[in-house]
Amino acid sequence: MKNYVLSLDAGTTSSRAILFDQKGNQVALAQEEFSQIFPEKGWVEHNPIEIWETQINAVKNVLKKSKITAEQVNSIGITNQRETTIIWDRATGTPVFNAIVWQDRRTAKICEEIKAQGKSDIFTNKTGLVVDAYFSATKIKWILDKDPALRDRARKGQLAFGTVDSWLIWNLTGGVNHVTDATNASRTMIYNIHQNKWDKELLELLDIPETLLPKVVNSSEIIGTTESSILGKSISISGIAGDQQAALFGQLCLQPGDVKNTYGTGCFCIMNTGNKAVVSKNKMLTTIAWKINGLVTYAIEGSVFTAGALVQWLRDQLNMITSSAEIEALAESVSDNGGVTFIPALSGLGAPYWDPHATGTIMGITRGTKKGHIARAALEAIALRSRDIIIEMQKDAGIDFKSLKVDGGASNNDLLMQIQADLINADVIRPKITETTALGAAFLAGLATGFWPSIEALKGLWEEDKCFNPSASQKTKKTISMWENRISRIITNSE
Repeated sequence: MKNYVLSLDAGTTSSRAILFDQKGNQVALAQEEFSQIFPEKGWVEHNPIEIWETQINAVKNVLKKSKITAEQVNSIGITNQRETTIIWDRATGTPVFNAIVWQDRRTAKICEEIKAQGKSDIFTNKTGLVVDAYFSATKIKWILDKDPALRDRARKGQLAFGTVDSWLIWNLTGGVNHVTDATNASRTMIYNIHQNKWDKELLELLDIPETLLPKVVNSSEIIGTTESSILGKSISISGIAGDQQAALFGQLCLQPGDVKNTYGTGCFCIMNTGNKAVVSKNKMLTTIAWKINGLVTYAIEGSVFTAGALVQWLRDQLNMITSSAEIEALAESVSDNGGVTFIPALSGLGAPYWDPHATGTIMGITRGTKKGHIARAALEAIALRSRDIIIEMQKDAGIDFKSLKVDGGASNNDLLMQIQADLINADVIRPKITETTALGAAFLAGLATGFWPSIEALKGLWEEDKCFNPSASQKTKKTISMWENRISRIITNSE
């Protein structure tokens, strides 16, 4: 019996494989971290071969750990770090350059040139995105500009571009399928989200050959099967979604107005807007939530580039903690932030500031400042940046959120979740399964194969774990006031 769906969760710092049963329960998980490469200030790269190898190792490990065979797996769903850009040779499967990661800022100058030419509105009107180095388009251009021979090879159809989902599917299918889904395509800055196709005008503006691009498919659709030699048996690949859209689906935010925030390497708050592509007046992004049976559901999104990555930085660069989980106890060792504000602009600032040059800053340090104050200020920074986005999103939606569904690794930090509830003065609801990104990919895959008969059948699978009720105080007001004052200085003074 094919009793399980396998999710490949291709994240920014690790490759994970998670098995789910028909009740949406997590049966087993395997994870492998991969290298983060920082060639220059503001540059972030991954080795695509390492992404593939760690991902397939995670798959083999999760099957071994759970004693489940490939024959028992109904289908595979893939969710991935979005915007990260890989170009490879179609004949050999060899990448022509390292993957340029979504956090990478090397193409900020290309974006400034687009703005200086007065072309930014063309991109925004068609793609729903602001012109920023965050997205794939300028990363593709940068790689092709680097070597004229590459653009020539791309024009001849010898090269393939893909986000991480495309790269994994290419390898899983032995080079048979070069595809992406509508959610990932909508994050490239060259996909027209209103016409649902690659946009020729935008491709011409950036001198990107269309022959480079993958076919765009539904988020829930059987698109191919794995090469049998990889796992000993062919398995259908039938779900694809960028990580934040997958989390929105996994949280069953199926109605317009439903909203979730994911606390991962970054923070990503998305609200379902139904069949309407709501244009933000507050520098949020308009994006595709998913495409099922040819029908597009839209969303608005705000992105915080540095969230869990801030805790990793305290762990790896400052050696303040030895594991990320220790941050909660350290932050609880003090009663408040001691006047410290942490501006977490380690990769510039995303929505609603969109300042690629902003840098991280810790303000308010005195001789009395302890590690605990910095730890607490770091957790507050994650929640305050999320609050920045939520306030603007509420303006766009014209409603105040009564509650916020949360997920991602850092959502297991009770102190952070309570801080978040206090700062937005709304309930913060954490589900029993916080792996909602992987669960969303599983749901999309299982829907396509009939493993789950309908979206309606999924609704009974979501369960609440804990609700954090707001208890805002004068301290909370003071924290917000200090934040607003101090972040304004960073943006004004960034070079």
